Amino acid sequence: MKVGCIGLGDIAQKAYLPVLTTLPGVELHLQTRTPATLTAVAGAHRIPAAQCHEDLGSLLDQGLDAAFVHAPTAVHAEIVGRLLEAGVPTYVDKPLAYELADSERLVDLAEERGVSLAVGFNRRLAPSYAQCAEHPRELILLQKNRVGLPEDPRTMVLDDFIHVVDTLRFLVPGPVSNVVVRARTVEGLMHHVVLQLSGDGFTAIGMMNRLNGSTEEILEVSGQDSKRQVLNLADVVDHKGQPTLRRRGDWVPVARQRGIEQSVVSFLDAVRSGELLSARDALETHRLCERVVLDASEQAS
Repeated sequence: MKVGCIGLGDIAQKAYLPVLTTLPGVELHLQTRTPATLTAVAGAHRIPAAQCHEDLGSLLDQGLDAAFVHAPTAVHAEIVGRLLEAGVPTYVDKPLAYELADSERLVDLAEERGVSLAVGFNRRLAPSYAQCAEHPRELILLQKNRVGLPEDPRTMVLDDFIHVVDTLRFLVPGPVSNVVVRARTVEGLMHHVVLQLSGDGFTAIGMMNRLNGSTEEILEVSGQDSKRQVLNLADVVDHKGQPTLRRRGDWVPVARQRGIEQSVVSFLDAVRSGELLSARDALETHRLCERVVLDASEQAS
């Protein structure tokens, strides 16, 4: 199975390549426009020169069975569009694109061509978060915070807060009937943002503070007089009477803890079996992110 990996930055090197390079039956081809990075990454993983490409056209000439896109978001639309036009099943890091119109175009193109398109919302498959979907969820609270990193609102929401948005969508126990957005933007930079989703019998609140003092991710789901708390996708604390703590196993790989390994394997399994994957549901997350960006912009003005 010939698999392309496009873009060899931090996320590819830290999360995806350690998985892709160990899967049986995968002939991995690398592509980046940076020769030094290509040489270094290929050498680290003992990938032959014939499987290294500086040009996307050269990579497509290999007759790929699937591709993973980890290039910067600004070039997602161009790269994913070329892959879909070539009939290559494609997995792309979130988001599909910064602009909603581009994301909609890519999803439509994938469906018109009958080609699988998947977006990397790995938290849905992270064991600690997947287990929360089995817990009572009358109230959901998710924080994903950073230190000293206020940012352009669209960039912050689409590159980072989108994880919070999609996780809330994954965990809500029913249809959302009300959406509320609150944000603080100062001199064009977003400091924090809060999203509230509610429906019959539940409320879900997601927040991101980019001036938080520490980097952290905390999820809490509660209901029926019980609560489950997940700290940094690793430690799980169940509260029902006396709290009980379950820690991540010492030998559990980070890629498995964060759901990335599961995402890669499930995508490639679907490609092998001929299953057609749709990004239509992922598009709804992008639409909700667009709502967050527009509401934050209106509040800032």
